[in-house]
Amino acid sequence: MTLTFPDISIQTDRLLLRAFEEADIPELAAMMSDDLSVTWTSVPIPYTNAEARDWIGRRAPAERTSGRGIVLAVTESMTHRLVGSVHLRNTDWRTLSTEAGYVVAPWARGEGYAAESVQAVAQWLFRDQKFERLEIRTAAGNTASQQVAQKIGCVSEGVLRNALIVRSRTEDGRWTDIRTDLIVWGLLPEDLEDLGDLAA
Repeated sequence: MTLTFPDISIQTDRLLLRAFEEADIPELAAMMSDDLSVTWTSVPIPYTNAEARDWIGRRAPAERTSGRGIVLAVTESMTHRLVGSVHLRNTDWRTLSTEAGYVVAPWARGEGYAAESVQAVAQWLFRDQKFERLEIRTAAGNTASQQVAQKIGCVSEGVLRNALIVRSRTEDGRWTDIRTDLIVWGLLPEDLEDLGDLAA
């Protein structure tokens, strides 16, 4: 029997985290086409509505049903706008550990949405699912992502040298791949308890 996460939604003061829906396609395509999203993730270029439809309809649900993880759309409670995404992946059901990745839409950056949503997922993971470890891996140059990890109480555990490919624009506007170091951050249940509650 394959162990899987339940099909859930999580509410915080400002946000609702839920499964992606077909109505999210245009906003997801716009979010993943943004230069920072392209730089720090491995999304296809260009990221079209067809890519978004495939992710929402097939690939994201398969993350959960296969037991690999879960993908959650992050939306504003008041406006229902898509502010980002949290993706738990590389889940190990024996060690009860998983890795979190997150993206925030350009218009929603700087509002603390990433930290709020990832901390809410961590609380659910540790309290409801009885997990023992959440890992975040950030590119050496991605300071915004590192600040999120620090804000929610993650401990920097080391550097994997030359372990990641990120992308950069060339002078003529094309994208090129660059190798970089990867910083590994770990969060344990007691780290979250020490921090107190950001999320409801």
